[in-house]
Amino acid sequence: MAAGKDGAITPEARSWLAALRTHVDDHRRAAGAASQPGLPVAGTGDSVAQQAAEGMILSAHLVTWLENELASLLAERQPDADVAIVLTTSPVGLRVANDVLQRGEPLMQSLRNRLIAVTESEYRFWTKAHPDPDHRLHVNHWSWIKTRVPEARRQEFNTFPLGPNEQFWLHRTGTTGCGRERRYCHLWKWNGQTASLLKPFVDERVRRL
Repeated sequence: MAAGKDGAITPEARSWLAALRTHVDDHRRAAGAASQPGLPVAGTGDSVAQQAAEGMILSAHLVTWLENELASLLAERQPDADVAIVLTTSPVGLRVANDVLQRGEPLMQSLRNRLIAVTESEYRFWTKAHPDPDHRLHVNHWSWIKTRVPEARRQEFNTFPLGPNEQFWLHRTGTTGCGRERRYCHLWKWNGQTASLLKPFVDERVRRL
């Protein structure tokens, strides 16, 4: 099954998504240009190298998810598969999603009108005011990286000793709105210059979104 013929979604879902786009545009405009996708993420204290590494991980994941997983997930919703797709992610992830959707592949072109990338706070604010608890109108996929793992949690991953100036990253991702909820976490290591995958699908003792 394709991810919606020509990106088509139901009129009700289209209306819900259009209102969400307007809300997000207004929110980001009020917050200033630095919050807009496609621009450097200001005020985070993260280096250009770190943001590039995060972007690499998030971009590879998003492309893989869109190309290899989305269609089968939507198939679980049949016959109501023509819904909006909301990606919740970090500021770096917003830029990534914007870049991915601007690609010329037919799949990416078909998704531009039904997929929106927002931050977790933007999503929570919107769904609080415009709830869709049964996901009749949308699917939510999240993908973001926790780059500051507390020292107290390192013992969970003590089979992967860190070297000097190295730290753990946790790439959290999952989907809700397509049958059972899916939650995953992948363990990475950042050394200040490059990020390396240590173990996919780790089982966190402490689960947080």
